[in-house]
Amino acid sequence: MAKLELPTEKWTARVKEVKLGGGGRRTVAIGGASAPPFLKPEGSFPNPPRIAVEIRDDRALSFPQVLRSAWGDAVKSPETWARQAAKLNPDLLVLRLISAHPDRGNTGAAEAKAAVEQVLSAVDLPLIVIGPEVPEKDNEVLAAASEVARGQRIGLGNCVAENYRTIAACCISDGHVAIAKTPLDINLAKQLNSLLNDLGLPLESIIADPDTGALGYGLEYGYTIIERLRLGALMGDPALATPIIAHAGMETWRHKETRVSEAPPSWGDLKERAIGWETLTAFTLIQAGADIVVMCHPRAIELVKASISKLIGDSSSN
Repeated sequence: MAKLELPTEKWTARVKEVKLGGGGRRTVAIGGASAPPFLKPEGSFPNPPRIAVEIRDDRALSFPQVLRSAWGDAVKSPETWARQAAKLNPDLLVLRLISAHPDRGNTGAAEAKAAVEQVLSAVDLPLIVIGPEVPEKDNEVLAAASEVARGQRIGLGNCVAENYRTIAACCISDGHVAIAKTPLDINLAKQLNSLLNDLGLPLESIIADPDTGALGYGLEYGYTIIERLRLGALMGDPALATPIIAHAGMETWRHKETRVSEAPPSWGDLKERAIGWETLTAFTLIQAGADIVVMCHPRAIELVKASISKLIGDSSSN
């Protein structure tokens, strides 16, 4: 009987490799794939999908009860939360400066600087700092974060159309990586990458955040955008060749399925349901092509790490 040969695609390019960390801090390489996720016969994957744990500076007040209880007293400060998150052996941390939002405390540069300093001193993991998603406040707090972390190559987001010049200047001056966020549009993602590159920020210092929704809330559309970005990179478009980050945790835990205990019996146990919701959202985004998934619940993180390990054939996802 003739041997069956599986059909394979031939790709002409690869995703850029971006490094986070350094300056005495642990480093992690992101991206670098030359084929769609896990399709080993079609290319190489020098770096597995990376798991980031999201921590916040608001004592988890914006988290639902199931998620707050998973972290316990660790959420009392960014420092203690970072130490607890590091025990999960993630690839990096994401610090979200929720308290800087005008409606959630309106803290400023001094508080942002203190929070970032706490995390940097508590753990040696690479770090991404995300502002409150208000461009004017993002400029204020991210500039402070950039300064205090100079030389340690952190990620700074969100870098959007309204403030990309300011964030790019911080990244160029202090040696950081821009998290370029766009609203579920492949053309806008390409345009923002090009604008940042035109300002002098190398593509190796950009990570794209094309946005997404959670399971049942636009995940399919987010999947198609991420997949198209990845395929565009592999077909040779340099403006699409940056690695991709996806915030699976934040998107999951904002919806009623992870918050409401009074529900039809068919919904099942709230804790089990919520963890499953984040797990499925995260791994779907990895299959689409995300190079970093940002997650929140410790058990969901364990499940996704185990799935990655099985698919890449290693005993660890690191």
